Amino acid sequence: MIETERLILRPWREDDRAPFAAINADPHVGDWLGGPIDRASSDALVDRIGAHIAEHGFGAWAAERKADGRLIGMIGLSTVAAGTLPVGPCIEIAWRLAHDAWGAGYASEGARAALDWGFANIPTDEIIAFTASTNLNSQAVMKRIGMVRAAQRDFDHPRLAADHPLRAHVVYVAAPA
Repeated sequence: MIETERLILRPWREDDRAPFAAINADPHVGDWLGGPIDRASSDALVDRIGAHIAEHGFGAWAAERKADGRLIGMIGLSTVAAGTLPVGPCIEIAWRLAHDAWGAGYASEGARAALDWGFANIPTDEIIAFTASTNLNSQAVMKRIGMVRAAQRDFDHPRLAADHPLRAHVVYVAAPA
């Protein structure tokens, strides 16, 4: 568990599934992820995240807001295996928040804490983040937490069609202090 001023990043619980499915079904959230996903796909994602945490000791943790105990999304670290994406193998930091939690600084606060945790607990020389080239809000978070653009590592997402508006991805990198 990671605690910040306003957030708790923690393992997933069974009662997180419904609110996380609502986040994943929101078209605003889906705009940056290739579209909203249904409950079954959201539950499968929670299962994959839980398996990753069980195997590696870290993952995309449930992000709970301290003020009201509400699940507002996920923030954390995961492994990208060789051959799955052009940037792999690597450790990735990522976040997904409820639309009504955007713009409040939660992504930056939680991601900074996850980044610090990662460098303190995972033997790695870098942690990367990537997003669609048009996702300026996520890129702003990457910059706020001290990541630096690595344009030479930008890539076209192989799971998106050549004409998909989110296909072009940018890469940011953080190194241990």
